[in-house]
Amino acid sequence: MIRRFGASCSRGDRTRYFLKVQDGCDYYCSYCTIPIARGRSRSGSIESMVEQARHVAAEGGKEIIITGVNIGDFGKGTDHNFFDLVKALDEVDGIERYRISSIEPNLLTDEIIEWVAQSHRFMPHFHIPLQSGCDEVLKIMRRHYDTALYASKIEKIRSIIPDAFIGVDLIVGMRGETPEFFEQSLQFCRSIDVSRLHVFPYSERPGTRALGIDYVVSPQEKSLRAHKMLALSDEKLRNFTSRFIGTSRPVLFEQPPKGHPMHGFTDNYLRVETTYNPALVNNIAVVSLDEIIGDEMNVKSNSLSQS
Repeated sequence: MIRRFGASCSRGDRTRYFLKVQDGCDYYCSYCTIPIARGRSRSGSIESMVEQARHVAAEGGKEIIITGVNIGDFGKGTDHNFFDLVKALDEVDGIERYRISSIEPNLLTDEIIEWVAQSHRFMPHFHIPLQSGCDEVLKIMRRHYDTALYASKIEKIRSIIPDAFIGVDLIVGMRGETPEFFEQSLQFCRSIDVSRLHVFPYSERPGTRALGIDYVVSPQEKSLRAHKMLALSDEKLRNFTSRFIGTSRPVLFEQPPKGHPMHGFTDNYLRVETTYNPALVNNIAVVSLDEIIGDEMNVKSNSLSQS
């Protein structure tokens, strides 16, 4: 059955919208059922995506998150690609911010990184799945890159966008991940200059190639490995956030739940809390970043630096 792309743009709140530009996947990673469940990679036209972004602007939306199953594959089978989409969306008046959601490292080209570095609308924020920092496990997973390519992408971003937030998806306890392979993954993650690790213990999926791998990691060991990676993530997030205490950054403020502090995100995805001011809702203000609060390393702002 041929599945057609179904365009959608959903509103998370008054401020942020999620624009689905692509669906499905052709990668068939050994642990994943998405190609079976969602079908082959397919996407909408650039014109239709631009039109949806214009509708968001007309409704007063300020930020669009570009989403999909494998967004870097946008335009496959056509004369256009994801970079063409990025350039077209950048021209839409009224949208203040775009964020690129999870994009495969082999599809995150240098030209995309360089475009984000000079764009006023595309934020210095990347989410790049790694899944393992061990090349042998990446082969078992049937991923489309190795650690050398991944490290080169991080180095490219840091060289021209030093303040960028870089989030990383990581799986621990994959079938075939021996203690030695896990240690390699841990050391690689320690070596790269990223902002946060999103850690997922491996879980079995019926019908996947991974079920044919003999070496199985126990639930207890998966939990232990996850805790080690999460501790590293906390360390990296605190180090990244601390760099900006005492500086000022632009924050797009959201409407908080009743009784909660005002909050919003900086351009480089630090969550900021401040005293409630209804005039700030759905507006960008440059604020001072004064102190880290809470376990999630949120930032408190005691005053506006400028509007």
